[in-house]
Amino acid sequence: MSAPKKVVLAYSGGLDTSIILKWLQTEYGCEVVTFTADLGQGEELDPARKKAELLGIKPENIYIEDIREEFVRDFVFPMFRANAQYEGLYLLGTSIARPLISKRLIEIAEETGADAVAHGATGKGNDQVRFELAAYAMNPDIKVIAPWREWDLTSRTRLLEFAEQNQIPVAKDKRGEAPFSVDANLLHTSSEGKVLEDPAVQAPDYVFQRTVHPEDAPDTPEYIEIGFEKGDPVSINGAAMSPATLLTELNDYGRKHGIGRLDLVEGRFVGMKSRGIYETPGGTILLEAHRGIESITMDRGAMHLKDQLMPQYAELIYNGFWYSPEREMLQAAIDLSQKHVTGTVRVKLYKGLASTVGRWSDHSLYSEEHVTFEDDAGAYDQKDAAGFIQLQALRLKLIAMRNKRVSK
Repeated sequence: MSAPKKVVLAYSGGLDTSIILKWLQTEYGCEVVTFTADLGQGEELDPARKKAELLGIKPENIYIEDIREEFVRDFVFPMFRANAQYEGLYLLGTSIARPLISKRLIEIAEETGADAVAHGATGKGNDQVRFELAAYAMNPDIKVIAPWREWDLTSRTRLLEFAEQNQIPVAKDKRGEAPFSVDANLLHTSSEGKVLEDPAVQAPDYVFQRTVHPEDAPDTPEYIEIGFEKGDPVSINGAAMSPATLLTELNDYGRKHGIGRLDLVEGRFVGMKSRGIYETPGGTILLEAHRGIESITMDRGAMHLKDQLMPQYAELIYNGFWYSPEREMLQAAIDLSQKHVTGTVRVKLYKGLASTVGRWSDHSLYSEEHVTFEDDAGAYDQKDAAGFIQLQALRLKLIAMRNKRVSK
């Protein structure tokens, strides 16, 4: 790959990406543009601007953007229409943020005339795949620089030495190895590494940052009502909210009641297994509520088919194929299934659990007249079930007859 002339760097302002910024300048002698995304990670972003300026980045080359609404509206909500869970448990909080960051990296590269983008993902993880597949899907000619796969700064000591040699500020608490690595956005917090690397050892309480311990949550349950339109949540307790505002509100409820903790050993796309501690308070409530409204508004056949498609859909997102044709095909089917997923769900929040306790909709398929144990006034003729059972049993009878015949 020829040396880039201008690089757009996904920049958090932390030690690692600050070192990457300087390394790009010294290794390639190129101009660097920084992009810092506000995805609801809960951190002050102005220090990232000041750090970039300190490292010689021109003010016009520093991009700091609040993209929380786009993140929730165009990425999180479409994913939740599918009830997506990787390996049956993980709500894909890190995975779903990467295609949006990559999208903006490519757009900024086009705006600024940059010929390359760079990220701080390591060569052992999934994020390198997600960033780069998304980037190439949007611009097949873009150069992608992954310093962790190129440089010789292979230890924390080497990184600190490079920082000191290049006058990169190092916070005092970074001079030792961090106890674990954290990635956060409005949907979740992910913690990995160090004190979490032995899956046999329970995670220390201090790892959890977004939720109170369920044992310390209020002793009285709280009830909320979530309104849906075509599969997306639009209100809480009757108050209409924007996507990011609604998820923020659900996070507050989940935090208070200790909801959304997950200790998971997962299979990374690159082949190894890793242990992560995830907190997805609002997302866990949303998943429960969404399944609740689907239960009365979706036909059995459509719902069961969607449940069969979900693992493949979730794996595509986890593996970085958000912009693939197969994900878009699945999304089209999922979105069509949500045409009548409109109504309200009442959820009980208590001691780490979110439970659906009521659901109602003008689009409901539930017929009390048909299902009642009382007199149904002729809505359903129970005698019809006999012929239904005989037809369903025919092939089983034929198999049994064959087996009885050949076993003699």
